[in-house]
Parts: sequence; structure tokens; C-alpha cells
Amino acid sequence: MEKKLKTQLHYLTDILIKSYEEHAEIIKIDSVHLLNRERIMDILEKLRHLVFPGYFGKKNISFSSLEYHAGDVLEEALHFLSKEIGRALHYSPCCSGLEKEVIEEKAADIAFRFLVRLPDVREYMAQDVSATFDGDPAAANLDEIILSYPGIFAIMVYRLAHVLYEMEVPLIPRIMSEYAHNITGIDIHPGAVIGHHFFIDHGTGIVIGETTIIGNYVKIYQGVTLGGLSTRGGQNLKGVKRHPTIENHVTIYSGASILGGNTVIGEGVVIGSNAFVTKSVPEKTRVSIKNPELQFKSDGHSPPAHEELHQNEFWDWVI
Repeated sequence: MEKKLKTQLHYLTDILIKSYEEHAEIIKIDSVHLLNRERIMDILEKLRHLVFPGYFGKKNISFSSLEYHAGDVLEEALHFLSKEIGRALHYSPCCSGLEKEVIEEKAADIAFRFLVRLPDVREYMAQDVSATFDGDPAAANLDEIILSYPGIFAIMVYRLAHVLYEMEVPLIPRIMSEYAHNITGIDIHPGAVIGHHFFIDHGTGIVIGETTIIGNYVKIYQGVTLGGLSTRGGQNLKGVKRHPTIENHVTIYSGASILGGNTVIGEGVVIGSNAFVTKSVPEKTRVSIKNPELQFKSDGHSPPAHEELHQNEFWDWVI
């Protein structure tokens, strides 16, 4: 039995090594530049402690110890983030051929400039938390939102990742955003541009593409897609505006899809549930699919006419 097991393992090893040789493009060996995904998640947790001090972690923080706490976490974040950015820069064409010391110095500078932006991220997050509280009657208080709302976590990760994206740091922003996507079901590409007082309600299934532009005071509900009309062009579409522009004070209800780089949703527009929009919508317009007719049947027989339910039309513009 033991001999048979060894034979089987030898066979399995041989066929797997052959696969490695045939598809060497998806293996990573002898590399000192491979990013540590777990370390990036740890850095993200440290950054969350800095954005919302006192809410997360095992320590109780007093006002008198806040400076010490912030300094301690900042030191760790700066150290580990510099290392991961240094690894990521090896994927950047601008760093090709540079000496190790030069890349390390550049990485440390980027990490420092990123952490300098944390007060800006906190300003946005304070506004996003406020918008969430104002927009959700189910919210009991700000603590509940910060501690438990998946939308706030996804937005925070996006705002941190977006700063790194703006600094042209490879890989790390996307690793961060996909981590949030995995936890919350909310997929926000770090390249998207999102204004202040952004409110995500429920959130599961939301997709916001790379070239999306979202204004201020925008509300988005679960299952919304802000996407491209087609990705058939593949890499040829890199850098092209593929995703819609959403202007200020827009509300997009659950299941709606808004597609296309030339699609502009004007200020104050309301997009109804399950609407499929591929053309621009003028400001202060309401959009919905044509109201469905609901029919109820039992025992294989049609109900009396009075049991049929019809939705009242309440949108100004029907797509």
C-alpha cells in the first residue's frame, strides 16, 4: 500500500511539473520582488486604525494616549508599506534597471507622501459616514455605521487605494480593492474618481469600473453596475474612458446598470431599480423601466380580474 502511494505521488508530481514547464507564465519562483498579500492586508488594517482611531483593535485609546498610538501605528505602517511599495515598483517600467537602493529610497518617499494624505482620506470618510447616517433611517448612530456597514469599509479601502493609484503604485491598490470586494461583495476599482458624501446602501453586487467618475452626494444601492458597454477590445481599450459619469445628487436604485464611457447621468437624476441605461440622461430626470404587470395564479387557474395588481406609474421619464 505504501509503495503504491509513493508511485502515485511520483506520477502526480511528474504531471504537475510538466504543467509548470508548459505554462511558466503563471508560476513565480526565485523572485525576491513578489508582493506579500497578507502583509498588505495587515497594512490595510493598520490604516483603518489610523482613519478610525479607537474603533478597531484590542487597545482602549484615551485622548492623552492618542498621539503615542498614532505615532506607533504610523511607524509600523511606514516601514512595511515602504517594503511592499519597493517590491511593487519592480513592476513599473519607470523603475526598470534602477539600483536596489534607488528603488528603496523611492518607495520610502512614496509611502511617506501617501501617509501625509491620511487627513484628506479622513475628511472624506467623515463626510461619507455622515451621508450614510443621513440617508439610512435604519442607522442607529455613527458607531454602528463605522463598525458594521460594509459600504463604509469598501469606500474606505477604495479611498486609500485610490491615493496609491494616483501615485502610480502598481498592484497594491488592486490587491486592496479586491480584498474589500471579497469581504463585502462591493467591487470599486481604485482608478474610479468619487466625490464626497458618497453613500452605499446594502452594497452587495455593486460594480464601479476603473474610469467611472462620480460626483458629490451620490447614493447607490445594491446590485448597481457602473460598467463598460463592451470589453471586446481588450488591452486596446486601456486608458480609454469606458465607464459612465455620474454627476452630483444622483440616486441609483438596486439592480440598475449604467454603461458606457460617453454616458453622463445629469445632476439630480433618479435611476429606478433594474433600469438599463446606455445613453446620457438630462439633469433632474427620473428614469425607470416600464412598470410591470403582476399576475397571481393558484391551482393552475387565472385569478379573478380584481386580483391582478398594477403598479402606479410615478416616474417622469420611462426608458
